[in-house]
Amino acid sequence: MADESTQSIVVDAPAARIMAVIADFPAYPEWANAVKSTEVLSTDADGRAEQVTFTLDAGVFKDVYTLAYTWAEDGLSVDWELVKGQMQRSQHGRYRLVERDGRTEVTYTLSVQLAVPMIGLFRRKAEKMIMDIALKELKRRAEQD
Repeated sequence: MADESTQSIVVDAPAARIMAVIADFPAYPEWANAVKSTEVLSTDADGRAEQVTFTLDAGVFKDVYTLAYTWAEDGLSVDWELVKGQMQRSQHGRYRLVERDGRTEVTYTLSVQLAVPMIGLFRRKAEKMIMDIALKELKRRAEQD
């Protein structure tokens, strides 16, 4: 398993609102700049996405990939794993939410192995940049009225 990178941000919104933003995959192209399109391939009995295909264009990194999601019963975390991708050999990620006084700490953990070799230092730097942008975009979307 590749090394994981972790980052957190505090969002001025309740956990349920943030998880609703995370789970609304069709809306990702509206607020996640690198996501050009999404397609929910399957849903569970509760209507939550089980598998989603993303088309990503983050400048030097472009990919079409499918992730499988596992939603926690408590509604405070979601995990995902790569099903298939063009540029990635593996991906594991997690959002974990902890609510305190109407604000929520969102912790994002990500591990990506690309199909092409990349020096660990550069990979971790890329993961950090991806996570930083994703958390800021999630925060902005969740804090909208």
